Amino acid sequence: MSPLNQKLARDLWRMKGQAIAIAAVIATGVMLLVMMSGVVTSLSETKRAYYERNRLADIFAPVKRAPLHVIRDLAALPGISVAEGRVTGSALISLPGLALPLRASAVSLPDDGKPRLNEIHLTDGRRISRDNANEILLLESFAKAHGLTPGDHLSATMNGARRSFLIVGLAQSPEFLYSVAPGEMISDDSRYGVIWMSQTALSAAYDMQGAFNEAILSLGRSNNLADILDRIDRILDPYGGLGAYGLKDQTSNRFIAEEIKGMESSSKVVPPIFLAVAAFLLNIVISRMVQAEREQIGLIKAFGYTNWEVGGHYFKFVLVIAIGGALIGCLGGIALGRGMLTMYQAYYKFPILVFQLEPAAFVTAFATSILAASAGGLLVLRTVFALTPAVAMRPPAPADYSRTGRLGASLNRLLDQPSRMILRRLTRQPGRMLGSLAGISAGMALSVSMISLLAGFDKTMDLTFNVMDRSEVTVTFTHPLASRTIHELQSMPGILQVEPERSVAATLRHGLNSYRGGITGLIEDPRLKRAVARDLSPIPLGPQGIVLSKALAKTLDIVPGQSLTVEILEGRRPTLTIPVANIAESLIGSPAYMQLDALNRELKEPLRISTAYLRIDMKQKDRIFKQLKDRPYVAGVSLKSDARAALQKMMDTGAGSTRYVMLAIAAIITFGIVYNAARIAYAERLRDLASLRVMGFTRAEAAFVLLGELGVITLTALPLGSLLGYYLVYAMAEGFSTDLYQVPIIFSPASYGTAALAVLMAAAFSGWLVKRDIDRADLVSALKIRE
Repeated sequence: MSPLNQKLARDLWRMKGQAIAIAAVIATGVMLLVMMSGVVTSLSETKRAYYERNRLADIFAPVKRAPLHVIRDLAALPGISVAEGRVTGSALISLPGLALPLRASAVSLPDDGKPRLNEIHLTDGRRISRDNANEILLLESFAKAHGLTPGDHLSATMNGARRSFLIVGLAQSPEFLYSVAPGEMISDDSRYGVIWMSQTALSAAYDMQGAFNEAILSLGRSNNLADILDRIDRILDPYGGLGAYGLKDQTSNRFIAEEIKGMESSSKVVPPIFLAVAAFLLNIVISRMVQAEREQIGLIKAFGYTNWEVGGHYFKFVLVIAIGGALIGCLGGIALGRGMLTMYQAYYKFPILVFQLEPAAFVTAFATSILAASAGGLLVLRTVFALTPAVAMRPPAPADYSRTGRLGASLNRLLDQPSRMILRRLTRQPGRMLGSLAGISAGMALSVSMISLLAGFDKTMDLTFNVMDRSEVTVTFTHPLASRTIHELQSMPGILQVEPERSVAATLRHGLNSYRGGITGLIEDPRLKRAVARDLSPIPLGPQGIVLSKALAKTLDIVPGQSLTVEILEGRRPTLTIPVANIAESLIGSPAYMQLDALNRELKEPLRISTAYLRIDMKQKDRIFKQLKDRPYVAGVSLKSDARAALQKMMDTGAGSTRYVMLAIAAIITFGIVYNAARIAYAERLRDLASLRVMGFTRAEAAFVLLGELGVITLTALPLGSLLGYYLVYAMAEGFSTDLYQVPIIFSPASYGTAALAVLMAAAFSGWLVKRDIDRADLVSALKIRE
């Protein structure tokens, strides 16, 4: 081993604490990069392969009722390769011991059980038989949530009639990867299921003999989706077409696509932050090394080593740390990625989801970490090239403290000797102090943003279920009903308050921007389901205008006062031009609100409702649920407490648990920054501290001189980090928010206090580690160090 490599090994061992801390920061950035890249690749590739293998349709075209021969007209359209008609409907499942009816979707399969599109994946049992109308396949996740297996019987209400079915198999489908009831946003395996039946049996149940109410189509080589959708709508319009839409607007696919999109965005923003901090720390460490080893550099050059050899020696120090951190990060990224996929598997029902990582991801991770580390080291290596042996072997000029003026004299009278030493240290090298200050401020900002993000998720729960929705039960109807249904519900014993709503599917357009969603009609002064402003005050709904959620207004790039084009996808399918009256807060989904009477007036369907929000006497809930279950017009009954529990579970154990990973990472990087600042200060002042000990200072007094400096920098960094965190919260909330859910920006004193406490604890622990080294220091060896 060459002398320089031997010195490299000694330097790494001597500075192992700092090297490990910096490697941990690099490993964190690489781990996030590998994990996010792997999750994106795994979800994307598995989704693509599953869709192709099971021939998921490219276009969905719901219709009220169309004869089967229309399928031939759809299949003949240019660009369509396969067209198939099927029957779908809503159902209420009744299980023993459960008073609340459970929502389900019923989907037909060809009588031979083998569809050309949207093929199912059988996981247990067998396929249905065309000779037995009571045989069904059940969505596997729903069956497992209730302990149902092939051979069990199940009771369900379809089209107002109660029927008993035999479960012959359990299945999954690419159409229901994210299984959520129509009109809801939160997946809950125990509250929503899917039933597959033969075409003949389901057509009989919904009076669809010789007809279909949904066409599914596959595209050929044509890329003109908008033109094809328009042609499909023209064919289905005479039969009550409800508007064809592409796969990107299909509910399950949309959730997965938004998740992948959010992960891709985060992978481009978050890892570079950690790698930039690592480069900053390496810059400080290498700078200190060069300053502390001036004499050694001069001596090495005097023995004939070139600038490149000496510079390469210090560059190797950087590379060892970077490569070590990258290796650890890659291994950690694989482990974390597999863990994340386990959580995703709970919500996205892929038959198998294996963590996949392309070799390019490892190359990118290594290259990025090495480049970031090199950027931090190369800036300092210029100093190595500039040092000549004569200059390097001569100690630097002592610091000049004669220019502190009256301020210094005043402080000298107020401060004791150890405190004056701390002050002189801070003023002696303000650049280095500012570097440490910036590093600790960055750690504080990360902690603030992560803790605020946690508070934002909690605020989402509170606003959604306590402020915006103050009901207890939601009843969904099979079709828009006359408003007298509200009076019928109000007359039921145990129901305390009823509030109507009407939801219609619509495409909203403004300029070149469009969004396929819906419009929610509320009464003029709602109490149970409300649109609220930014200050959480209720927004009154007037007879004119539409109120858009903040996320929807951003998507459409529209502000109050501008006009919005609304293409209604139900009934007569009118196209409306409505002014935007206000912007509402919304944390789940992207709703649009209108006054109920105004919406019905525009649709020319007065006194119609599709949903009812209830407050009930919870002591009588079982009897109320039984009565609702017996109503033929009821498509679904959901308890708000169940929806809240499902959302909380998703946030804590599903994809939302990413925020806990981010918080742990923020804690690691905060400690790494603070610990490095303490170690650098200790290495630079070791001779001074030894001198103080020889002069009679106690261990505590000597430690105060060093740790007092760290304390001043840390306390100064807290307000600066809080200010930086204030702006970083916006970036983090934006990164975690999608069209389907938004994370509110919360600025609570508790978040800042918790973040400050985390930084102070990191500083205290780092100070304890450094003080332990001070107490163990060899005074004789320390005094031999040249200034």
